[in-house]
Amino acid sequence: MLGPAGTGVRLAEAMETLYPGSSRVTRRFPVEVRELPADGSPSEVGGLTVRAWQVVHECGAPPLAVRVDDGESAFAYSGDTEWTPALVEVARGASLFAAESYTYDLPIRYHLDYRTLRAHLDELRAGRIVLTHMSPSMLARLADTDLPAAYDGMTVDL
Repeated sequence: MLGPAGTGVRLAEAMETLYPGSSRVTRRFPVEVRELPADGSPSEVGGLTVRAWQVVHECGAPPLAVRVDDGESAFAYSGDTEWTPALVEVARGASLFAAESYTYDLPIRYHLDYRTLRAHLDELRAGRIVLTHMSPSMLARLADTDLPAAYDGMTVDL
């Protein structure tokens, strides 16, 4: 399991809340919790390079945007966040950047709107960008965008 700082403690607390004693049970399989540094430092995971950057969202844990690279292509994901320069680092050179676009042009704290994302496209320098995490009002405005929107079952060749 990968996550931000504190993931191991939060997992144990959740297990104890839901199933008291479960965090101390010996398992028949290994459970590894790795906490990602939030400064873009690389972590090697199963032959992949994973990097994370802290973004801006109130969630009780350090919110992260993540990039996964296999040496040939890279997938980057913004997660919930309002605009932050960290997104430039996450997206730079990624084959695909899945970026939150919660609303079309209504700024909502901790979330990215399409108009703000669009204003920063030249900085992102990703091969392709796809919109994700869209509200009903944003979904109703997809015809007004020039970026593709993710949908259930979508596949993308990198």
